[in-house]
Amino acid sequence: MRRRWRLERAAAEADVAAAVDVAPILHRLAVLLEAGIAPDRAWEHLAASGDPASRRVHDRRQSGAPLTDAIAAEPGVWHEVAAAWHVATTVGAPLARTLRGMAEALRDAEAARDDIRVALAEPTATARLVAWLPLVAVALALTLGFDVLATLRHPVGAACLVVGALLMVGAHVWTRRLVARARPGGGVPGTSAELLAIALSGGVSIGRAEEVLASVDVSPADADRDVLDLSTSAGVPAVDLLRATAELERHRARIEGRMRAAHLTSRLLLPLGVCTLPAFLLIGVAPMLLSTTTSASVTL
Repeated sequence: MRRRWRLERAAAEADVAAAVDVAPILHRLAVLLEAGIAPDRAWEHLAASGDPASRRVHDRRQSGAPLTDAIAAEPGVWHEVAAAWHVATTVGAPLARTLRGMAEALRDAEAARDDIRVALAEPTATARLVAWLPLVAVALALTLGFDVLATLRHPVGAACLVVGALLMVGAHVWTRRLVARARPGGGVPGTSAELLAIALSGGVSIGRAEEVLASVDVSPADADRDVLDLSTSAGVPAVDLLRATAELERHRARIEGRMRAAHLTSRLLLPLGVCTLPAFLLIGVAPMLLSTTTSASVTL
């Protein structure tokens, strides 16, 4: 169970690290493209500079894979990058500007994840520390000279140990789920609005833009459709409105993440009161009382 939790944390941290590395790569690509370098040649330059992700993309491209498929084969947020690349090249939108916009979106999303991780650090560390409280009580009892291990041969002592261990496991699972719910999800908030803005910046119609998004398994959100309706009724371009909507969604994701982290502090009191403290009494206090009672009975 602990191993599974660590694997999940490692996967989440790997996605975060990938997001941190992607934004500079996209910015460099945008600079190379603005200088008039062809896309394949730009990837080759980045691969030659020693960037591992660019090298893998270039190797897949050399093996005959389409460029968008070569990009999408990378883990984490590279899928969103591949979708943006496909949309831009399909509708003829400026690719360099698209990459700059995606780099800014990734930086915003990463800043939001940083805020949430900082807010989660203290309650998560406290929960892990408190989870060891029953075992600390056992160590304290042994230090004070109580024959705790001998009480395990008593039916009541064995029952206390089993129930206390089950409560500790329950507290661990409960805490892990609470923390997992409070952590930020994967992906980049506002992706559909960002991709729709990229498609419309190529000068295509709204219907064609939705078709291109459907080709990368993305459909406009309700907020995106509201923006499109506003653009149509007011007769104004929808691109800037959609990009503003994407920024708003990333801002909301940051605020919601902070709120989840704030609520986590109080929610972690539930496994503490329901599981950890009873386990402390059963594993730490009850054996000491039983040891005292047994010693008194033997003396008499």
